[in-house]
Amino acid sequence: MRTLGLLGGMSWESSAHYYRILNEEVRRRLGGSHSAACLLLSVDFAEIAALQHAGDWTALGQRLQGHARQLAAGGAEALVLCTNTMHCLATEIEAATALPLLHIADPTGAAIRARGLRTVGLLGTAFTMEQAFYRERLTAHFGLEVLVPEATARQTVHHVIYDELVRGEVRPESRTAYRAIIAELVAQGAEGIVLGCTEIMLLVDQGDSAVPLFDTTRLHALAAVDWALD
Repeated sequence: MRTLGLLGGMSWESSAHYYRILNEEVRRRLGGSHSAACLLLSVDFAEIAALQHAGDWTALGQRLQGHARQLAAGGAEALVLCTNTMHCLATEIEAATALPLLHIADPTGAAIRARGLRTVGLLGTAFTMEQAFYRERLTAHFGLEVLVPEATARQTVHHVIYDELVRGEVRPESRTAYRAIIAELVAQGAEGIVLGCTEIMLLVDQGDSAVPLFDTTRLHALAAVDWALD
């Protein structure tokens, strides 16, 4: 089994799910008392979020490069960045070490194509929905058309993530708002919905959508297990 380097804490609410899924899946596949070989470096998300909202992506890139080097020095053999948004800095992180970065959009795109879908809606932070890095990877690598909510709905999705979910708050009224946003994307032609923030799976599940939901947290973690056991 190869050792995974998890760069987490963005937020720890979803990183805890990564750790659980990795270990449960390794035990399921290998049996007995097997568990995942991994290192976890967890950051203070308040500092990360402040830099995100200040638009200081240069400082963020430098921080994550440093953390990637720490994981490499600790014996990690691949990097798992436990967040969708910070994959906007994937190129910078990859440049920091010789380790492969297991990109979160790739198992997501593969799962969508495996279902035979071509058009999906994307929910995530405003950074993920409005910057091109995530949508372009799904389009370029998997031939997908990616829809995002309209501006007011994007603000709602972003607010719920940063002011509720990363703090462990799951509110019924927010679930209702997300359901309506999902339904609107479906009305626009989305055949599936990408939960493109690792916290959204804390709020909604398949029962909240008329079309398939693609939980990037779980898909990413399972792909990491594939790599570790290959």
